[in-house]
Amino acid sequence: MAVGNEWINGYLEAILASGPGGDPLSQPETSAGPIGGFNPTKYFVEEVVSSVDESDLHRTWVKVVATRDARERSGRLENMCWRIWHLTRKKKQLELEGYERMTERRWQREQGRRDATEDMSEDLSEGEREKGDILGDLPQSGELGDFTPRKKTFQRNFSDVGQLWSDDDNTSKKLYIVLISTYQVILIKYVVELARALSMMPGVYRVDLFTRQVASSDVDWSYAEPTEMLTSGSYESEGLGESAGAYIIRIPCGPRDKYLRKELLWPHLQEFVDGALQHIVNMSRVLGDQIGTAGQPVWPYVVHGHYADAGDVAALLSGALNVPMVLTGHSLGRNKLEQLHKQGRMSTEDINSTYKIMRRIEAEELSLDAAELVITSTRQEIDEQWGLYDGFDVALDRKLRGRMRRGLGCHGRFMPRTAVIPPGMDFSNVVVQDEDGDDLNAIGSPRSNPPIWFEVNRFFTNPHKPMILALSRPDPKKNITTLVKAFGESRALRELANLTLIMGNRDDIDEMSGGNASVLITVLKLIDKYDLYGLVSFPKHHKQADVPEIYRLCAKTKGVFINPALVEPFGLTLIEAAAHGLPMVATKNGGPVDIQRALNNGLLVDPHDQQGISEALIKLLADKNLWQECRKNGLRNIHLYSWPEHCRQYLTRVAACRMRHPHWQNDTPADEAAAYEESLCDSLMDVQELSLRLSLDGDKSLEFQEDGDGTNAHVNRILRQMSKSETDGGDPISVNVPSTSKYPLLRRRRRLFIIALDCYNEKGAPEKKLVQVIQEIFRAVRSDQQMSRISGFALSTAMSISEIVDLLKTAKIPITDFDALISASGSEVYYPGTAQCTDSEGRFCADPDYATHIEYRWGKDEVQRAIVKLMASAGADEVANIEVDERSSNAHCASFFIKDHSKAKKVDHLRQMLRFQGLRCHIMYCRNSTRLQIIPLLASRSQALRYLFVRWGLNVNNMYVITGETGDTDYEEMIAGSHKTVIMKGLVERGSEQLLRSPWSYQRDDIVPNESPLVVYTSGEIDSDVIVKAFKDASKVVA
Repeated sequence: MAVGNEWINGYLEAILASGPGGDPLSQPETSAGPIGGFNPTKYFVEEVVSSVDESDLHRTWVKVVATRDARERSGRLENMCWRIWHLTRKKKQLELEGYERMTERRWQREQGRRDATEDMSEDLSEGEREKGDILGDLPQSGELGDFTPRKKTFQRNFSDVGQLWSDDDNTSKKLYIVLISTYQVILIKYVVELARALSMMPGVYRVDLFTRQVASSDVDWSYAEPTEMLTSGSYESEGLGESAGAYIIRIPCGPRDKYLRKELLWPHLQEFVDGALQHIVNMSRVLGDQIGTAGQPVWPYVVHGHYADAGDVAALLSGALNVPMVLTGHSLGRNKLEQLHKQGRMSTEDINSTYKIMRRIEAEELSLDAAELVITSTRQEIDEQWGLYDGFDVALDRKLRGRMRRGLGCHGRFMPRTAVIPPGMDFSNVVVQDEDGDDLNAIGSPRSNPPIWFEVNRFFTNPHKPMILALSRPDPKKNITTLVKAFGESRALRELANLTLIMGNRDDIDEMSGGNASVLITVLKLIDKYDLYGLVSFPKHHKQADVPEIYRLCAKTKGVFINPALVEPFGLTLIEAAAHGLPMVATKNGGPVDIQRALNNGLLVDPHDQQGISEALIKLLADKNLWQECRKNGLRNIHLYSWPEHCRQYLTRVAACRMRHPHWQNDTPADEAAAYEESLCDSLMDVQELSLRLSLDGDKSLEFQEDGDGTNAHVNRILRQMSKSETDGGDPISVNVPSTSKYPLLRRRRRLFIIALDCYNEKGAPEKKLVQVIQEIFRAVRSDQQMSRISGFALSTAMSISEIVDLLKTAKIPITDFDALISASGSEVYYPGTAQCTDSEGRFCADPDYATHIEYRWGKDEVQRAIVKLMASAGADEVANIEVDERSSNAHCASFFIKDHSKAKKVDHLRQMLRFQGLRCHIMYCRNSTRLQIIPLLASRSQALRYLFVRWGLNVNNMYVITGETGDTDYEEMIAGSHKTVIMKGLVERGSEQLLRSPWSYQRDDIVPNESPLVVYTSGEIDSDVIVKAFKDASKVVA
């Protein structure tokens, strides 16, 4: 049949013999995994694709075509040969594309590293070397043939973070910690146990674990409960209030009655952020009343995101609250993308549509931008997984650390700290027996022994021999077949020990997935080949509760636990085995290296070296002194993996972060005059709110009685002025309120209307219809007296404050009609009509608290220099394409004119290049693609709204954002969230969104939900009646 390669004949015959049912060539693997049982057709197709040369496949197809006849079998063979050949070519093409992509990315990373090093080299003397990071490569102790048990226990190096967290010294702290794991149903056990364990630590008062709330018949009713207590915490007996302990807080986002798989949650994360932020602010005030100083809110000590989606949420919450962020990635998107590319079954487009992988990767990159600390289980995760990301470069990280230790600046470049903290474990139920007192004769007897012992021992001829225990699923990566070969080919090992293989649970091999079934069949064949009957146990079933008993059985026989995986990310079973007194033999690739360094209870081996595996097992089993030493070391050091120890390391690392918290204090003004004025403003607003219920119509008298200090007389005069204003037909919002109040009226508003229309002409100047829209929105809100008294206005734009002032002056709109102005794409916030808005010379002043709030990781000069270099990197023609826009720039905004937007690089490309250099910022094109603005990482127009909520208590749910159908490249961020969005059709004809991202990146549907009850549309008319109707429609939605 085949030409030049006889292997193809056998494979093709096997495929034909498997029958026509099921087509493995047209069924790509999805996240759900294989549904049916083992598919032999799929197995042989994969063998052909991965093992046979493409030219042989082509010649085979040509031959089949030339010799075909009318029989159905011949037609099937021709079709099958062509499709397999085509599949092989496609796989080769995908591999080539992946190689080219990785090569280009590697070159870009090297270029970014060189640029960063060049900028920082001016601070170093000639010939001075950068020292390596303290987390450099450490010797791997425990290699085979060089085992010398250390007398000292493992000591972790905390020289860069200070002293280890002390329970006694931190009891008085009473911290509030926030954990986030957004996936609504599967809350991983680690995160739940971490919340419990942290709440029991002295110094931690409350832990909140946020996840999504689901009220669906598809899931248990408990997932709809808004709050669930996990534990009452360590302060239960002190009577400090009922808020102490650990809690699961479920936040509604997206469809309330629908379960969503994790890939569909992305567009709803902004809504999750707003809901979580509201809970945190309220809880901080409650805790302030219970345990705070002078009633000040107790802000979170840290916000910790788990997985990519929760990392994205944590980054936004950390920015809104100005508190440190910690990230644990668990499984990473770039690593998964690499694995899927290697399989060659799916194109990048198919992978992205199925797994939303590009949105996940960007969420992880954003998390790295904001994180102070990245926690991993092993060092391998840092080097080989996080090292794949644009925002983390191990080499650059070491250079930056070296500069900081020398007291040198880093030129605006930052890398998050990394810490290896293994997951904690609960050893309270572990019973370790003294092997000297064991009754070995009882091992073979079923009386008074756990049932699982009989299930294991029934395979053995002599169950009293030392046991070699391997416990894993039958996955090819777990390398069980190499272990069986090593056991079968070593006569000494066979005579010395038994082998127990706990390979999950199974009923029928034919019903298992392809990879697992293949491994199990191979194991059975090897047992038969080496005649290992009576020496190898492989029970079909076991319960989770049986696992400790299996460890105990192995320890009774003075056995050894082995993990021979090709690569082991962590190695949880190694810790469990050590807790039961078992020495270990483990792969030298991955997490076991760190475990051996900590426990010093075994040997590391090359998983590909069969002889090395057998020699390591014989060494541990035959040398009783070595076995005893390893057992004692494991039991002595196992506390390093307990939950209390995990929490101590965790809190120590978090304490070393740069502590940030809101800089403002909600206290009374410093001078009496300001306090008097502030109280009058508050009293007036109270009367305005009361008027909603009493309806000031002249018939009601709200005169206050005179007090001795004359205060109420002044309030009555203001009330009479307000009443006169209404009688004369004046604007009910234009009350004679003191115009130089220290605090803005935002703190008393019930609703805020944010005008965020990006209406610009081809030169980037605001169009006239923007003024018309502002006037019609004012008219719409003021047409309802009750709404006007509780409502405020804000303008959110990419224009500078001077351009905003000129625009409003031209339109004769008093600037004091706005409660807040968000200018320069969210880099500045102003409060017209307040004392802090103008200086002694009458110049406008931005909110200094907001400026401090967004300062985190901001280096304007370095970013500006890097952007100029990047925009000119394609050639001399592009140098003149950008020019500094001095008028739109400020201390927290670097603004540039874009002369030809067709030559401008996309936002995602610029962001990637800056990340390669360790520069963290927010990049956007704005004003009809005529400007490029770079602002701090924590600044944006959407984050400015959250700042107003946290700073002044204005509920995000009561904000109305008015925007167009397109806009600046930050437009998408303004739509999603728990605020109401009113989209005015036809007003914004040209935006900047075409410069946001490349085609291969994530799409708008991954940011903005396709349908949302929080988004309403107008008909396109600039008319107050139309706007009023839109506001009423939006108000009907209960967020």
